Amino acid sequence: MTDDPQLHVDGVPVARYVLDPDLDATHGPRPYLHPVRTLAGTVVTDALPADHVWHLGASLAVQDVNGTNLWGGRTYVRDTGYTWRDDHGRIAHTGWDERYADRLAHRLQWRDRNGAVLLTEHRRLAAAPLAGPAGGWLLDVAYTLTAPADHDVVLGSPATNGRPGGAGYGGFFWRAVSTDPADTFTATAEGAEKVNGSAEPWVALTGTAADGAAYTLVFCGLAEEDRWFVRTAMYPGVCAAFAFARTRSIPAGGSRSGRHRIAVLDGHPDRATVAGLADRLGTGG
Repeated sequence: MTDDPQLHVDGVPVARYVLDPDLDATHGPRPYLHPVRTLAGTVVTDALPADHVWHLGASLAVQDVNGTNLWGGRTYVRDTGYTWRDDHGRIAHTGWDERYADRLAHRLQWRDRNGAVLLTEHRRLAAAPLAGPAGGWLLDVAYTLTAPADHDVVLGSPATNGRPGGAGYGGFFWRAVSTDPADTFTATAEGAEKVNGSAEPWVALTGTAADGAAYTLVFCGLAEEDRWFVRTAMYPGVCAAFAFARTRSIPAGGSRSGRHRIAVLDGHPDRATVAGLADRLGTGG
């Protein structure tokens, strides 16, 4: 049995990192964070929900990596739609670089259904308290994906495979939980229809957890040409999407890096407080 580590902030456990989940291949097995909690203990992630059982807390997942589905669920096929295919791979932990109460760093392989390596990855997760009127804590997620030396790797999404409606998901994805409809906003837009597909510097998601407590998540850290994929109606979720409108390639032997900073807050701070916090996160403060 894998020993799943936890991240702590000032001695408080705030996130469990499920390293090697024992899941059916159709769920896109991969390391993921769940439950993630506010400092007051409110759970703000969902995993294996009935509506999309392959949604796994907060994780890196892409539906089309050189034709392999590493997101889980059905694959979107051009001119056909969502189809069950034997194309699911796995993102597997291969070794630790750091393992401490407030930070984790490890190596991974993105593999196809036969175990062949599509990408190698170095990932670092860190947790720290946040100063300021909103309080809360900061999750810092950084990663580098490297292609094999002998061929390019193309990252795609349902949108790049022909699905309309802004369904360009795949990247760093946070499946949230909310008993009431969640709300989302940026500095200049409000509501999922306007936020989805945008390249705003930050996105906030507010919700009400299963225990009735209010929470707020603030996301920063889009890479160049990435876009926000956001849902609030069918389910609450935010994704820093790699291939929202067009495929993205990692050249043979090359790498792509990403870093996302997420504030995890109790309550619903006012918009000015959220904006001020987001500006600090965006500048590394």
